[in-house]
Amino acid sequence: MADNPTPTLPQADGRNPATLGFAAALAAFLIWGLVAPVFFKQLGNVGAVEIVAHRVLWTVVLVGLWLVPTRGLSGIIRGVGSWRRLGIFAVTTALIGSNWTIFIWAVGDGRLVETSLGYYINPIINVLLGMAFLQERLSKRQGVAVLIAAAGVLSLVLSYGSVPWVALSLALTFGVYALVRKKAAIDPLIGLLVETALLVPPAIAYLLWLSAHGVGNFGVHGLGTDLLIVLTGPVTAIPLVLFMVGAARLKLSTIGILQYIGPTGQLLLGVAVYGEAFTSSHLIAFGCIWVALAIYSADALFTHRAARAEARAAACRAE
Repeated sequence: MADNPTPTLPQADGRNPATLGFAAALAAFLIWGLVAPVFFKQLGNVGAVEIVAHRVLWTVVLVGLWLVPTRGLSGIIRGVGSWRRLGIFAVTTALIGSNWTIFIWAVGDGRLVETSLGYYINPIINVLLGMAFLQERLSKRQGVAVLIAAAGVLSLVLSYGSVPWVALSLALTFGVYALVRKKAAIDPLIGLLVETALLVPPAIAYLLWLSAHGVGNFGVHGLGTDLLIVLTGPVTAIPLVLFMVGAARLKLSTIGILQYIGPTGQLLLGVAVYGEAFTSSHLIAFGCIWVALAIYSADALFTHRAARAEARAAACRAE
């Protein structure tokens, strides 16, 4: 997410950038929460790793067609920077590749409720990672929120008798991915292009292996399946671009609230559409997470408003 959204000043044509930003961010989270799970459900006859391999190839094609004319090869190369920075990209590539594979497998395996739990947990993971690696401090309210969320996850573990590994894996891989990208100040689109480009060789090798063994799915199940496979590129890139448009025009607190649309959509789809179980244990765990997120979001909003008020007061004193 963008840490310093651009000021929402009216444009010359009279439109407020915040309106465009809100619409773009809302669309991104709706795609991630409602469209993407349904989309990947339609590819249930294709293995998760094969879907990720195609997702990599078609995302490279789509993002490359956008970036090469707009940024130029020299701009993309500058975005990579150095061999050390390429090593950082290798780390983010492994993280996002793992995240994609786990998510797609979980959707196909009927675990949307657990994926939603993972993305509800993710903001709390971000807080803990910020404390551990960015020297960020928790307020008392944020500390309470983290403890309540941890209690919710622990209650689910105790009721299941096992760790909800899908939820925790999704939360941890995406949380660490965001942390590394933040520390390295990676351009979102160039980062996506480089990360998927690094995955191209193993993706092609895997698809060729599937084809050689006669178990590949592209060109086998008809035009409809082939079209869905090709569309994995747009389904990956479009919400990311929309999110960047929104993040550049909205307050961070607004983005923070909107991000819960994604896991809420996944939860509703899992329970109401696909008939996944939502037990009393889920209710306790999700209830704790929702309370924790409400406390954390309220604290973030309060802190943001207090900082703005202090900045206005300082400006008045300076005058």
